[in-house]
Amino acid sequence: MMRRRRFANKEAELDITSFMNLMIVLVPVLLMSMVFSQITVLDLKLPDMAASDDNKDQQQEKQLELVIRDDYIDVNYPAGVRLKRIAQKTEEGADKPGHDFKLLSLVLQEVKRQLREKGIEKRDILVLSEADTSYQTIVSTMDTVRSFRAVVAASEVNAELFPDISLGDAPEGEALVSVGSAGR
Repeated sequence: MMRRRRFANKEAELDITSFMNLMIVLVPVLLMSMVFSQITVLDLKLPDMAASDDNKDQQQEKQLELVIRDDYIDVNYPAGVRLKRIAQKTEEGADKPGHDFKLLSLVLQEVKRQLREKGIEKRDILVLSEADTSYQTIVSTMDTVRSFRAVVAASEVNAELFPDISLGDAPEGEALVSVGSAGR
């Protein structure tokens, strides 16, 4: 009976050193492997449904449009009058051709400059796309029309192009007037 009491009174020692060593290594490894995501919100403007027909026609006439098709992008100003058609770029070694967003940015910069020379301060653009246009193409187009990279005082900044973006469906077929036949 004496023997049982001796074993019952002896306390067990906990050795957590190896567990602490594991945690010291595991926590930084898990933190370094985490993917940090950034959520960006795109501010879109919806067309005003309460506008009268006359006012709507005047606004439509002065609207800067960008029509995204499968094989090209049209820049229209005023609405329905093509200023520039930007064909898809074809790079050697690429799986499939894509839209030329660099050229689109240059064209929009020139449109913005010409509008400012005429005293027109335009901030809005209407992006029209076909139903089967990919999400990435629409987002890349919106990023391109919103701003461009410019060097100001030896630092690179985002210069504003047309930040007020409205989305819509592209018209069916070719209902555009070219610049030469528009009487300009």
